[in-house]
Amino acid sequence: MNSDLNTSSKSSSNNSGDANNQAANINTPKQQDSFVKLAMRNMVKKGSTSLFHFALTIFGVIGALLGLAVVFH
Repeated sequence: MNSDLNTSSKSSSNNSGDANNQAANINTPKQQDSFVKLAMRNMVKKGSTSLFHFALTIFGVIGALLGLAVVFH
C-alpha cells in the first residue's frame, strides 16, 4: 500500500518540485548522532569533571557493596 502512495507522489511532482527538494536536502543537517557518541563527545569536552564523577560513582558502588557485605555477614 505504501509503494502505491510513493509512486503516485513521484509521478505527480514536476521539475520545480524536484529542484525545491534538492535544495531542501542540501540544507538539512546530517543524521543525528547516537546518544553514545554524544556522551563520549561531552565527556571529552568536560575532561577532569567527568573523570571525577566517574571515580565517585565507582567508589560509591564499591562502598555500597562492601557495606552490604558487612551488614549481611
